[in-house]
Amino acid sequence: MKLVVKEDVFNFAEVFTISRGSRDKAHVLTAQIEDSGATGVGECVPYARYDETLNSVRTQIETLPETFTRTALQHLLPPGAARNAVDCALWDIEAKAKGKRVWELAGLEPPRPVITAYTLSLDTPQNMQKQARKNSFRPLLKIKLGTPDDMPRLEAVRQGAPFSDIIVDANEGWSADVYADLAPHLLRLGVKLVEQPLPADNDDALMDIERPVPVCADESCHDYASLSKLTGKYDVINIKLDKTGGLSEAILLREKARALGYGVMVGCMVGSSLAMAPAVLIAQGAMITDLDGPLLLAEDRDTPLFYDEEGVHPPDAELWG
Repeated sequence: MKLVVKEDVFNFAEVFTISRGSRDKAHVLTAQIEDSGATGVGECVPYARYDETLNSVRTQIETLPETFTRTALQHLLPPGAARNAVDCALWDIEAKAKGKRVWELAGLEPPRPVITAYTLSLDTPQNMQKQARKNSFRPLLKIKLGTPDDMPRLEAVRQGAPFSDIIVDANEGWSADVYADLAPHLLRLGVKLVEQPLPADNDDALMDIERPVPVCADESCHDYASLSKLTGKYDVINIKLDKTGGLSEAILLREKARALGYGVMVGCMVGSSLAMAPAVLIAQGAMITDLDGPLLLAEDRDTPLFYDEEGVHPPDAELWG
């Protein structure tokens, strides 16, 4: 088995800003596995919030043994970007070697298109209203917030897109007081869900704050083991393969979360269609899907995912799985 990892860079269509900073390029790592004439690929997006860099993730992948199984991989690497790329590449190569699709191998239902959110970058209220108006034809908009002065932004987006459903992502940027002040207005403005309003290491305050709209754990939820710390604080969990460490753990996390009564959101870091492809399988039946990474980029893989009014479609086998 030959494992190679390389960096790929994709330009954003526009500068993308969240509460932690701005970017104009997506730097991703692509893992490629060759074995017995078949080739499998997987993509990950190292994320500084989780102390990941391109170099650190590359090193994790390159220090794997020469031969290992997908089951062994779950113990060789921790949850995170490195394991995600390799896990997805292993699923892909098995599908290609056996002439089947990944959902058949995993015992999942055949996937269908799913409506995805489209993310509006953090900006001034005026510019966010312009973004909202430009994308008001989309059924679901996600707003990046996370400052003490977000109310004008929220009002502006609602004015720009009066008929779209809205979800809000604070990226841990609010205090308990700011969230408590905003919460009633979220309901008034028709917000369907709030993602990670408080820092993950200070989210116990959510147990004492009324939640008029569902609150989703993002930075507070990585894998199955995370669920035990979420009780009484969150209503929904956001499954991202770069957090779970791949499709294998994502399948388990979805199953366990639903059994515990959590709603499921499926999200992404900003990467190419290759990163989104396995997540489309997890998004089946999800409460919220947020797999818009390729829509935010100016360029993509040679065989990209297809997006239309039905949402994001399952991947072609030439792309993945």
